[in-house]
Amino acid sequence: MSDHLPCRSAASSNAPDGSATAATPAAADLAPTDLSGYAEGPREECGVFGIYAPGEDVATLTYFGLYALQHRGQESAGIAVSDGRRLVVHKDMGLVNQVFSETSLAALEGHLAIGHCRYSTTGASSWVNAQPMYRETSAGGGLALGHNGNLVNTAELARELDQPASTDSELMAALLARDVDVSLEEAIVRTAPLFTGAYSVVVIDEDRIHAFRDPHGVHPLQIGRLPNGGWVVASESSALEIVGAVLVRDVEPGEVITIDENGLRGQRFAPATTHYCLFEWVYLARPDHRQDGGSVLYARRNMGRQLAREAPVDADIVIPVPEAGRDAAAGYAAEAGLPFADGLVKNRYVGRTFIQPTQSLRQLGIRLKLSPVREVVEGRRLVVVDDSIVRGNTSRQLVEMLRSVGAAEVHLRITAPPIAHPCYYGIDMASRAELIGADLAVEEIREFIGCDSLHYITLDGLIGATPNERDGLCTACFTGEYPIPVPGEHEQLAQIKFDFDTPASAT
Repeated sequence: MSDHLPCRSAASSNAPDGSATAATPAAADLAPTDLSGYAEGPREECGVFGIYAPGEDVATLTYFGLYALQHRGQESAGIAVSDGRRLVVHKDMGLVNQVFSETSLAALEGHLAIGHCRYSTTGASSWVNAQPMYRETSAGGGLALGHNGNLVNTAELARELDQPASTDSELMAALLARDVDVSLEEAIVRTAPLFTGAYSVVVIDEDRIHAFRDPHGVHPLQIGRLPNGGWVVASESSALEIVGAVLVRDVEPGEVITIDENGLRGQRFAPATTHYCLFEWVYLARPDHRQDGGSVLYARRNMGRQLAREAPVDADIVIPVPEAGRDAAAGYAAEAGLPFADGLVKNRYVGRTFIQPTQSLRQLGIRLKLSPVREVVEGRRLVVVDDSIVRGNTSRQLVEMLRSVGAAEVHLRITAPPIAHPCYYGIDMASRAELIGADLAVEEIREFIGCDSLHYITLDGLIGATPNERDGLCTACFTGEYPIPVPGEHEQLAQIKFDFDTPASAT
């Protein structure tokens, strides 16, 4: 997805004590209306990146790394850099290439840096919640933190901290900053066990980069080696490769790594009980990401092949819903022996708009993003492959649009099982009451969408398309089996957030 907020002009300035700088939010802090919010689909989470490379332009390399992770969050972006004496942060609302310019990157001098691109799952979409988060430490220095995931014990942590915080990431930074008598590395080892939920985190002080991952390893965090001996950590292998780093290994679940002038070292703060997010394979990760010895691209092709085996149908052509359905559609076509074609064209430049949405504009939302190719669609029986169905509205509009240009039949094939339960670990899915798969049978969903046939991949079929075993995966959004217990207090907070952020018309 490519939704984003327009960037406001902002300049980064150095604080007199060198502790932190950040672009000052303009008065237009109210989020513009997002027509894409009325569309289908789970929202991405966040992307994190860190680099230790003396002699290199670490700010620009971090910029490139965030570019590779842009798909994981399009609301805000930021970079924190240190030269060993002071820590400087520049962040703002918008896409990576809107937040940073050659001038702003040139001002970020140092040999270690972290970066973050955000989609909010906790806290409002506003400048103050953009990351990296900066905190002054009790020892007199500073730290900056970037977080991918979502904590489920924020209320408990807020009571522990006894001060207000607008996001779980801010709570994490504040708790780490309060330990005056130990190093940041030791503060992480001491404090991370207090965090319950999903977290892949990069954090720096003036001298070192640290990266740590929750004991369940819900979301990815990987380590790469640069040709000059520097080190990189990133949410996905694609961000390592774009800066020329070679994938070394994952940050292990329950591990903190530290990178400084002495190289890389790691230590455990909790035993690993791995439950990797299955939805990373379906949708979240880039196709060129490699995880657990497997390729996301080939996993998605395997999903398509499995769909063709589970639900064959007499059809003329296979088309994807771009972009997440592309590789699976190719796999389906190959397995079924059917032609593959782009029957839908995506407008890559549709983002957010200040136009207040009327009902008619909401109905046009999908047409702003996707256009059917009449020459491919007209008169043909289509197999349409997509990654998931959340509320069902976009799938319904999609079928109507294809029929409007002459599709003879529309057979929908989905590479994820029905999503019947909300995610509390970093993917902003709807509350259970607004998930079409929570209470309706597949045939009822088919009738609502209006397609000729509908088939979701089976859970076993989906897992079989990945290199993972079922007991090493989080399948909560499909099964309701949450590997990390979710306090009822947090469920209520999540419901309040969703009710506040969701347009009343998104039914």
